[in-house]
Amino acid sequence: MQGTKKLTITKSLELYEQALTLIPGGVLGARKPGDFIAGEYPIFLDQGKGCRLTDVDGNEFIDFLCGYGPIILGYREDEVDEAVFRQIKEKGFCFTLTQKFQNELAKKLSQIVPCAEMSIFLKTGSDATTASIRIARAHTGKLKVMRCGYHGWHDWCVEMKGGIPSKFYEDVFEFQYNNLDQLEDLMATHGNDTAAIIMTPFGHPNHQKMQVPARGFLEGARQIADKYGAVLIYDEIRTGFRLSMGGAQKLYGVTPDLTVLGKAMANGYPISVVTGIKDVMMAAESKLFISSTFFPNSEAFVAALKTIEILERDNVLEAIRKKGEHLMKGIRAAIDKYDTGAELTGLGPMFYITFKKDEQGGYKRKRKDFYTQLIRKGIFFTPFHHAYISYRHTDEDLDLALKAIDESLSFINDCQL
Repeated sequence: MQGTKKLTITKSLELYEQALTLIPGGVLGARKPGDFIAGEYPIFLDQGKGCRLTDVDGNEFIDFLCGYGPIILGYREDEVDEAVFRQIKEKGFCFTLTQKFQNELAKKLSQIVPCAEMSIFLKTGSDATTASIRIARAHTGKLKVMRCGYHGWHDWCVEMKGGIPSKFYEDVFEFQYNNLDQLEDLMATHGNDTAAIIMTPFGHPNHQKMQVPARGFLEGARQIADKYGAVLIYDEIRTGFRLSMGGAQKLYGVTPDLTVLGKAMANGYPISVVTGIKDVMMAAESKLFISSTFFPNSEAFVAALKTIEILERDNVLEAIRKKGEHLMKGIRAAIDKYDTGAELTGLGPMFYITFKKDEQGGYKRKRKDFYTQLIRKGIFFTPFHHAYISYRHTDEDLDLALKAIDESLSFINDCQL
């Protein structure tokens, strides 16, 4: 099979060359060209609507990244944006003191998230995970932290250690998802000094296959935390308001002491939250300091309240689950059709296509060829991050994606012959 013609991304590349003179590396974090496929993916986007993106060169894509997770409904969702516009125009959003929406959103969370008795609102996932660790340490009077998963860019947890003294993370120990024995061993050594066990309740490690919890894993972690008096924290920045309204803790029936939420809660507006049981959360009243000029800004609270209203009113997550399961069924059929080593993991709302590793590293070429073909066909996945489904993905969008996935796997299969 002949490969698909390469996209024209001239304007993206020109903007990137300009950015290199203005921004270290041109763009930061997971939006760097090397986190996609350099020379194939656009670097600058122009607009989005529904589940479609258009880059600065006019290429249009069906998007399965959803802004790395926040877009649960769709880009430029009219109801959400109009609620925010009204707030900005009629009331304003940045004040010295707090507006009522803080109470309204905290009350709403307490109705739908199992552990949510009290809440503190912030802006980013890294804000929330770091605040949760500070609360746990203040509550317990202990220092050490056991962690599982990606928890942001702050000193205690970021994988790249440049610019960070070792003292800032020397009391943080990592365990692997679904490896309860590893956690037990760590706690046997450090448990009496451990303030928190922070983990993603659904396994989505960076650049790796996704994992559902093994039988007894979440329950075992809960029991270990209780045994040593550690605060159990769920990082549900990605899974909250996506796997279920109450997050993975509701889906799997194991309740943490604290949880952090963000991303899909406000359909792209910047807000995050640490929420949990009163006994632990009250440490934030007098034992520590959490503050920012922008934490109380009300436009994101308004967006979150409206997003949650829509999610509940229109049974959005059930629709997303069905769409995702339909797509995954089609992907599995394509994977079974071609002997390429492709693998599919995850659940309907969030899933990942990877390739079986081999000693020769051939999987890297397959991965590059597969995702190159997809982006050229106008289907926006990424090789190094799992995909998401939004409410605005239509059956036609999913069928177009399945056709592109089938053709891309066929291309790889033919290249092997």
